[in-house]
Amino acid sequence: MKVITAQQAAALVQDGWTVASAGFVGAGHAEAITEALEQRFLQSGLPRDLTLVYSAGQGDRGARGVNHFGNAGMTASIVGGHWRSATRLATLAMAEQCEGYNLPQGVLTHLYRAIAGGKPGVMTKIGLHTFVDPRTEQDARYHGGAVNERARRALADGKASWVEAVNFRGDEYLFYPSFPIHCALLRCTAADTRGNLSTHREAFHHELLAMAQAAHNSGGIVIAQVESVVDHHEILQAIHVPGILVDYVVVCENPANHQMTFAEGFNPAYVTPWQGESASPPPAAATPSDAPPDARTIVQRRAAMELARRRPRVVNLGVGMPAAVGMMAAEAGLDGFTLTVEAGPIGGTPADGLSFGASAYPEAVVDQPAQFDFYEGGGIDLAILGLAELDGHGNVNVSKFGEGEGALIAGVGGFINITQSARAVVFMGTLTAGGLEVRAAEGKLQIVREGRVKKIVPEVSHLSFNGPYVASLGISVLYITERAVFEMRADDGGEPCLTLVEIAPGMDLQRDVLDQCATPVAVAAELREMDARLFRAGPMRL
Repeated sequence: MKVITAQQAAALVQDGWTVASAGFVGAGHAEAITEALEQRFLQSGLPRDLTLVYSAGQGDRGARGVNHFGNAGMTASIVGGHWRSATRLATLAMAEQCEGYNLPQGVLTHLYRAIAGGKPGVMTKIGLHTFVDPRTEQDARYHGGAVNERARRALADGKASWVEAVNFRGDEYLFYPSFPIHCALLRCTAADTRGNLSTHREAFHHELLAMAQAAHNSGGIVIAQVESVVDHHEILQAIHVPGILVDYVVVCENPANHQMTFAEGFNPAYVTPWQGESASPPPAAATPSDAPPDARTIVQRRAAMELARRRPRVVNLGVGMPAAVGMMAAEAGLDGFTLTVEAGPIGGTPADGLSFGASAYPEAVVDQPAQFDFYEGGGIDLAILGLAELDGHGNVNVSKFGEGEGALIAGVGGFINITQSARAVVFMGTLTAGGLEVRAAEGKLQIVREGRVKKIVPEVSHLSFNGPYVASLGISVLYITERAVFEMRADDGGEPCLTLVEIAPGMDLQRDVLDQCATPVAVAAELREMDARLFRAGPMRL
């Protein structure tokens, strides 16, 4: 192991290399190194034509994280799990200045392990019948993970192949082939004199070990950014990457480039284990308890009711609106379930925003690939995730909106892994967007101003979730909005379809619900009213 500067580390990266970057939204990214790598390119035009690989999104929707790779000529191909936090990469891809691919986050973490173990790749059902499926001839909505035209051309010409459809023992699977990694960029807390890396001040462990093993066994190099170099580590269990895998260490000189997350310098709650009643309680609700609930709060409350109804043991909450459902459940007096985050935390209170992925006072933290092993094997009893675009077949889009340079690539992250393997899935979001205003009072709901954008469309523009396929797996699927609840049910012909099952008190079925859907939806014969408690001021008790 050799200690070098960030600039020296950047000088090691060669043209055409495949670079794998660790991190999760705002946590665990080697910011000093990638910043130096970008500065080298801007000053010298080198390195060029890199392939960037990362599992979880890393960035602040600005300039930090993998956004440093968002320069034309510097990056020729991007293979990422989540893109929303890396807006510069999305801009590069939508300008057709690189190939852009979006693969399921959990698959990428497992690919690191496959590469490390010298295996041909990962064979899994994750991604079947979504835009990741490569069988374009079967369905035009399948793109092999490509998110721009340049990538689609590369796949069609046989110049790239990140996923293949295979038949094994009479069943359909997707095969994600292994590839060599020339450089792995890690972020840890400290290195000892032999290069052993600890993570005792990191929110979680990412897939650090798998990445280091993959790069080392590919004949590549491993560069780690740390806070300090120590003579020895005090606790053996804090070491997550052994020094035999580490080639270079960069001691970060600027604390701003080594924050615990992009939102917090250091939060001891993320590395303090759960201690029962002595642990600090979750943060207070964002909406004052005596204020009338807004649309967001109503949706979150209704999702919390699913926790009360289903009594799940293990729960996964998505980023954004779903992240507060655990807090809503605590306010409502619910317990008996454990919240998990795909980054690795088990238990505790999941963080949100640029700290998403961390949990305050977790019971345990496992490596990200192990968390996805658990998820994909059916370990999640209930997943509660966001809803951006929905169609009458129950399909959902959370990954890409629009085409051309104005398009938004959000990416699927762990969404496909979770929605195709959880025992039950709840989607949540408002029925319309863009200026929606509601008023809740006396157990009823009133639409003050309708949103300009209808969320339920004739056909989703990007197939992140295939409703009929997931329903065929026996997974329960529910869609919650502020004024209506929908469910995947069989129609008269036995085909699964989106069905309205609940309506808010005070809503007119035709005017407020059906007319706000841009496509026909089925209505259950036993249409129920949503619980009036959702629309009352004050804390909701369940």
